[in-house]
Amino acid sequence: MNVLDVLEKLDLLEILYEPIYSADEHVLVGYEVIGFEDEGNSYNINDFIYNETESPELRKELQLSIVEKSIKASLEQLKEVSLFLPCNPNLLMTDFGELYFNVLKKYLDESLFPHIYLVIPEHNVTGDFEQLLHPLRYIKTYGVKVALDNIGSQSNLDQILMLEPTVLKINVTQLNYNKWGAQNHVFTTLQSLALKIGASLLFENIQTDYQLHHAWKNGARYFKGESLQKPVKEFISRYTLKEKFRSECQHFISAEKKLLELKYDEMKKLQKTITTIVEEVKPASNNVDSLLQLSKKLEAYAFRFYICNEEGFQTSPNIFFKNGTWNVHNNAIGKNWSWRPYFLFNIIKMRNDEKGQLSSAYSDIETGELTRTYSMPINNKEFVFIDISYDYLFEHNIVN
Repeated sequence: MNVLDVLEKLDLLEILYEPIYSADEHVLVGYEVIGFEDEGNSYNINDFIYNETESPELRKELQLSIVEKSIKASLEQLKEVSLFLPCNPNLLMTDFGELYFNVLKKYLDESLFPHIYLVIPEHNVTGDFEQLLHPLRYIKTYGVKVALDNIGSQSNLDQILMLEPTVLKINVTQLNYNKWGAQNHVFTTLQSLALKIGASLLFENIQTDYQLHHAWKNGARYFKGESLQKPVKEFISRYTLKEKFRSECQHFISAEKKLLELKYDEMKKLQKTITTIVEEVKPASNNVDSLLQLSKKLEAYAFRFYICNEEGFQTSPNIFFKNGTWNVHNNAIGKNWSWRPYFLFNIIKMRNDEKGQLSSAYSDIETGELTRTYSMPINNKEFVFIDISYDYLFEHNIVN
């Protein structure tokens, strides 16, 4: 079936809507228009409107026709839920969004515009990206929102920021059990980005309870996929999954609380142990023997440590564990680390609180491995920084 075939039988086609559920209310909060059904066969709208072998004029006509038909069918629903509509940005630019916006204005009262989301894959823009921003910004002045599709490690962060989306959609279909863990830093980054720009995360194509749990754990506000609800041709009750979804989330919360309690206990234990060791040894930046003495006691926990003053200048060598031996790297003396995010703030915090702190996990520049740094004051003007080994973090389940 090609675009022309679809247009010729458009009146006979049934639109397919995929329900979207929220993590905060546990109810259905929206529908995404994903395609149509013809004689028992389902078709994805994106396979047609993004097919570059087809005429842009016909693809544009099909997109507008699907948008029009979807809006007309969902007018009553829009009083309570949102509608996510397909929007090929390259087709939108053929007339700077005029026809698309005219369809919205023709069928929607302006009070319903905030319930409309334009689903745009930012990495599919082939024209002048700056030109795309003008019609989108104009449409958004009426309250219409943007949901960016297929967000992941290949996304252009600058373009995301310029589009100012309300929703970032993450497709998890291609991720298996092992890759979820390996790519966890991607989700952490996206979660942080969404928080900073005021966007919500929508995880789609969720097919298993594990994916649902991981999406919830990684800051998803919205969910959709076959494990929740298959695409529908008719609108369903907002409360269809409320009890089931709430029950599953309670299991997630219970499991996560237990895990966090264990992690918290392990981190407190680590901090207490290292603090005791440092206070017993009393290392001095100009006394290599004391540093090597400290290294022996830290061997089960760390792979590197050093001492800095309150301005971030390193006053000791790097004491680095490699190939079963602790090494002294004097060339690190005098380096300044105040450029690191939060470095000076953490110095001030340690000085005032008079206690150490454990950083969040990050990738070490030299080794590439995940680590956490435990830092603590050793006198009024100096602070020791101890980089914890990945093996220890992994063994005690405090990598992340």
